[in-house]
Amino acid sequence: MADDKLFQKYGHVVDAGKVIFREGEEGEEMYIIQEGSVRISKNIDGKEYTLAVLGKGDFFGEMAIVTRVKRTATATASDTVRYLSVNREGFVRMIEKNVKIALSIIDKLCRRLQKANLQISYLKKQNERGLVTLNVYYAFAEVGMENGILDLVKVSRDIAMNLELPASTITKYLKELADKEIINIEENRITLIDPGRLQSMAENVSDGIT
Repeated sequence: MADDKLFQKYGHVVDAGKVIFREGEEGEEMYIIQEGSVRISKNIDGKEYTLAVLGKGDFFGEMAIVTRVKRTATATASDTVRYLSVNREGFVRMIEKNVKIALSIIDKLCRRLQKANLQISYLKKQNERGLVTLNVYYAFAEVGMENGILDLVKVSRDIAMNLELPASTITKYLKELADKEIINIEENRITLIDPGRLQSMAENVSDGIT
């Protein structure tokens, strides 16, 4: 099996609680989760915040092989984790031989890059509320505004990861949108109530950036 051969060459297994890498460390590898989950956290003003919990098929640490910057967050195994660890050269060889992995990574990188310019500029203005609203709009736009239903856990995780904000901050701003009756939060779902207002708010945010 192709996956077995990949794991034999690049695979690792770590127990729950094991730190895979720490914020501020040098890095030369990226990681692709095969089984288990990994918590991504960041130190903000001396306090550790969870940005995301990643699962099977997700990847992290990719900036190390793209730009060779220091780690911007800490990655810790939430349970027993099987993952692939590859450096730049290994990554190139791996995607040459496994189209499925290559397409998955390219798709996720493109989605992140699509939002990067707006997010970086807007973060400098420290308007977290507006940026969260913009990301909520993106999330609904991806599934289709007419569908109007999102998975609360996944959306919160993705926005926290994109913006490098603690989960509690995302929850606060989602609640504000719910209080304004733009969205409804019930159990594990976010339902879009007023797409027109959400779009208008998102456009106002974009206008403030450009």
